[in-house]
Amino acid sequence: MVQDITGATPAARPASRRPAERSASAAPPVAPPEPEQAEEVTDVLPPLDEPTRAKRKGVSWPTKDGKDAKPKPVGTAQTRLQASKERRNKRLRTAGRAGGAVCAVLALLVTGGGWSYLRSTTDSFTQVSALDDNSEDVIDSNAQLGDENYLLVGTDTRAGANGQLGAGTLDDAEGSRADTTMLVHIPKARNRVVVVSFPRDLDVTRPQCNGWDTSDGNNPVYTKETFPPFMGDKLNAVYALGGPKCLVSTIQRLTGSSINHFIAIDFAGFEAMVNQVEGVEVCASKPIVDEVLGTVLAQPGKQRIDGATALNYVRARHVYGEERSDYDRINRQQRFLASLLRGALSSRVLFDLGKLNGFIDAFRKHTLVDKVESSDLLMLGRSLQKVDAGAVTFITVPTAGTTSYGNEIPRESDIKAIFKAIRDDQPLPGEKPTVQANVPAPTQASPTPTKHKAVDPSTVSLLVSNGSGVEGLARTAATKLGNQGFTIYNTGNYANGTSTTTKVRYAPGLEAEAATVATSIPGATIEAADDLGGIVEVVIGGDSKTGVTVKAPTPVGDEITNVTTSTSTSSTPAVLPSDLEHVNAADEVCK
Repeated sequence: MVQDITGATPAARPASRRPAERSASAAPPVAPPEPEQAEEVTDVLPPLDEPTRAKRKGVSWPTKDGKDAKPKPVGTAQTRLQASKERRNKRLRTAGRAGGAVCAVLALLVTGGGWSYLRSTTDSFTQVSALDDNSEDVIDSNAQLGDENYLLVGTDTRAGANGQLGAGTLDDAEGSRADTTMLVHIPKARNRVVVVSFPRDLDVTRPQCNGWDTSDGNNPVYTKETFPPFMGDKLNAVYALGGPKCLVSTIQRLTGSSINHFIAIDFAGFEAMVNQVEGVEVCASKPIVDEVLGTVLAQPGKQRIDGATALNYVRARHVYGEERSDYDRINRQQRFLASLLRGALSSRVLFDLGKLNGFIDAFRKHTLVDKVESSDLLMLGRSLQKVDAGAVTFITVPTAGTTSYGNEIPRESDIKAIFKAIRDDQPLPGEKPTVQANVPAPTQASPTPTKHKAVDPSTVSLLVSNGSGVEGLARTAATKLGNQGFTIYNTGNYANGTSTTTKVRYAPGLEAEAATVATSIPGATIEAADDLGGIVEVVIGGDSKTGVTVKAPTPVGDEITNVTTSTSTSSTPAVLPSDLEHVNAADEVCK
């Protein structure tokens, strides 16, 4: 009989929610710098299982002189192999249902020099439509130009190989849930990495979504069925209902982040990739025993675990002695990924063609991606070569208790502050950046009116931001401004939330451009800003709630005399919550 590891009764869920939500997963991190030159393999650890050992047969091992060499024999391999067989057999006998998948080991992929190996491969990733490049939910999109934001999802599916690893069957639970969701932020400066974890039971408002059909495990598709917006859904159920598109939209609305990459991996892929790097070192202050999964770690202390154990380690939600369920699990996941990253930075995986080939192959077979190509990741990995573990910070989204139906209530004001700090490159708790983060200082614009000459509207690139609180006004204003000849770069929500007045923000040197735009919007003021490049931002304020008026701008070359300059206060640093949970990747496994 397959066990239910959620610990929740059906009555605890709203009737409108899809059944059979499960737990478990872990998500990915960020990977190691690419080595400048491969070194000779002089110490090869014994394999954890037969597949790993088998893949090494026939593998060429490069040496400094370019000749092939074989790895040194390991006398204890047979003993460890027998132990591995026993662990695997025991797991197959006792494994209960895995409630989700884990996105770990992606540290090697996001930042790793291991991607250089992909230059010799031709197989493509499985692509899926997930991203919305023109979402109005993105806050201050100009400030995010050059940033890379990866949404990494650990999926729980019963199909295929996952059903053989204690995940249950399609009869138990159809579909696929996102039981681990992490947003990996890599700024334009490539001087840090921030990984934000979202609780699987986070209370969210789901946007309108098309259905997501995963009945064919290898070829998931969107359906023609449409689901209306719904308040009070669980984050992990959003993916089950509407797939990657629905989840990306939900996270963008919550965070204001411009998500430009998507990766989903199932737990069979997670287990395979952990085994390919010959396990990860973890530390437990006491044995870890889960009331559903059983004994995960029999002994306390520092120890190296294989893929099967790692899967249970990161997905256990009912551990005796842990009182915070998903939050203790997230902390365990983050420390696991931090340990994985430290190990990868000093690991032989990047020098061992056998391990590297198997690792990449496992990743390719068990992922869905959007806007992820090997060449892009290789370029990103090179740009992050000098980032060390101390510049990688894991953060957990803060919540305030639960709803009557068991969902975690997001602290929305604190979440906005966290992501503003991330966008502005503010220092984060425990962070040890490789290069000091560049924190913009508040600036004050001169209130003295200045005369300008109007420029050609087609030379002005506009970001139109909605600060009115009324949905759709940014798009309406963008259309009207475009009709007047202005170039529309993008639309979105205003970074500071709301503005009482409509204003035009500009960087130094673009005063005439901003003034020209302001002449098209009666009553708009212009405001200097230090967070804009070559883009002029139009902020639609509360004074335009009844409609945005746009007229023809002052003719090119004419003097502008009817525009007022206001004072900017938009660069005030965000105040982070004092109880923000965080883990730094440089923290030791065992203190």
